[in-house]
Amino acid sequence: MIITYYITCYLSPFTSHPLIMNKFISTTIVGVIKDGKIALGGDGQVTFDKTAMKHNARKVRIMADGKVLAGFAGSAADGITLYEKFEAKLQEYGNNLIRAAVELAKEWRGDKFLRKLEALMIVGDKTHLLVLSGNGDVIEPDDNIIAIGSGGSYAMAAAKALYKHTSLSAEDIVRESLTIASEICVYTNSNINLETLG
Repeated sequence: MIITYYITCYLSPFTSHPLIMNKFISTTIVGVIKDGKIALGGDGQVTFDKTAMKHNARKVRIMADGKVLAGFAGSAADGITLYEKFEAKLQEYGNNLIRAAVELAKEWRGDKFLRKLEALMIVGDKTHLLVLSGNGDVIEPDDNIIAIGSGGSYAMAAAKALYKHTSLSAEDIVRESLTIASEICVYTNSNINLETLG
């Protein structure tokens, strides 16, 4: 329910929700774990109000010496700040994904500066996939599929159907679900950046 709430908030460019008050609606990120492999991908579009400002932004990174993937949806500058904070937490806690995620969420919620960051994150390794928010949420989906951002609900619906009814790999599911979202959501394009582990 919490995940659905945040995804819904990202759908409207006119909402006054604090995560997108400046009307930056800047991506769709999808993560899938299947057969011991994680894939995380995002589109390349950055939109300000009704204008596409960039078409090939990279919002998915490999961290922790190739053991962790991370992606963000929201303000680009805020997403980069979160990358840096999360990478520092991984180093501090010996690349323990869950511990690093919980500690980042605690700091994100409690710090006056970080609380103003307008972004959400997906982080994961070969066994865990997590959504992090500025409210202190660390949410692990039941079915190893998650999506955030402007086209998140479309991408997640596509990923769930592909996961259940096809033999596609995690990488192919992420790519196809992002392609489908790009055909529906005007804030998502088909310039896909995708990383895999496992």
